[in-house]
Amino acid sequence: MALASIPTASASNFDGKNYTRILVIIFSLFTLWALAGKLNDILIPHLKKALTLTDFQSSLIQTAFFGGYFVAALPAGWLLRKIGYKNGIICALAVAAAGAALFYPAAETRYYGLFLFALFVMACGFATLEVAANPYVAVLGDPKSASFRLNLAQGFNSLAATVTPFFGAQLILSGIEKSDAELAMMSIAEMDAYKIFEADRVKLPYIFLAALFLFIALLVFLSKLPEIKDEEQTKEVDNTHKNKPIYKRTNLMLGVAGIFFYVGAQEGIAAFIIRFMQYLQIPGVTERSAANYIVAYWFTFMIGRFIGAWLLRYVNEYRLLAIFSGICVALALCACVFTGLPAVYCVVAIGFFNSIQFPTIFTIALKNLGADTKMGASLLVMAICGAAIMPAVMGYLSTIYNIQVAFIIPVICYLYVVFFSVYGKRLATT
Repeated sequence: MALASIPTASASNFDGKNYTRILVIIFSLFTLWALAGKLNDILIPHLKKALTLTDFQSSLIQTAFFGGYFVAALPAGWLLRKIGYKNGIICALAVAAAGAALFYPAAETRYYGLFLFALFVMACGFATLEVAANPYVAVLGDPKSASFRLNLAQGFNSLAATVTPFFGAQLILSGIEKSDAELAMMSIAEMDAYKIFEADRVKLPYIFLAALFLFIALLVFLSKLPEIKDEEQTKEVDNTHKNKPIYKRTNLMLGVAGIFFYVGAQEGIAAFIIRFMQYLQIPGVTERSAANYIVAYWFTFMIGRFIGAWLLRYVNEYRLLAIFSGICVALALCACVFTGLPAVYCVVAIGFFNSIQFPTIFTIALKNLGADTKMGASLLVMAICGAAIMPAVMGYLSTIYNIQVAFIIPVICYLYVVFFSVYGKRLATT
């Protein structure tokens, strides 16, 4: 909803039935970017094998995907301003569908650059959805319950994130794992056939996604989504900050950095769970069984979202954010030094304490922005590009040292979130 001029009905005029229907439609959109985004955690080890990539090269999957968020966030706001919220969603879904469809020619050619471009295009569509949906949920009701409402909406996103790696692993990962010695013994024809077989496994899942996005776009086209007036976002404006330039809104700027570091840590961890377990050489673990730990990571994340939404009704949002991010610091440090399954359990447990961080940082950063809420939302969505940077940094450290050393990056990221939760509270009370 960034930069969009929203011209029609006020949210306060909706009756109970309409309000519920609106939330159901908007909440359903939150599941869509999880379907594609969380397949990246499966794509990274799969394309690493199918295209013979290094850890750093495979991490560029996240760079391409979340780089799309950085590039598209501000143009998305301009688009919503020109064509409106509903039409913007339809265009976003069409762009995401086009990106998913590009996986077919990418698999045919086995050209890694085309895979990355397909992910970038798909992410541009999702950036528009996020720019619209996150602040829309935040302002669609009592401002005091914005964090609760956004955490609840993100809970549905987490549900999709939980099941996607499981089905993605079954559909994409072949379960065929060959050692370097076995690969060296294969003829050129055998190697080519093996790589064609592996690359082709991405075709069906992404064609299905393209069809799904177009189907949802049709449903949105046939529905009657209301708009939120600008005054809905200006009711609680702090007049002392009314004329401040957006870049001088300290709370927002710190929140932008908070989203950058938090999302970078969240996606960096998920991207390398399979690689982490392979490095630890846990007996009996295959790429498919390791993918179950990605499912566990997102499952704890989902449970944390719903529990966190409940806790936010009783615990101050700043305090809960500080507690959860502080625990993440400790768990990530343990992942750096523990061995075997205890290290893996620490990584999986991080998912639970990740749960409330994105929506809570988002709503804290948007406080008292008034008419600048739309611009602030665009900047916060742009900051999701942290997931384009941090996994690549982790991949680089893994290539130079090892993946366990690379987990120091999430430690640093979570330390910043702890700082933001403490300092952000000071800004809110001064």
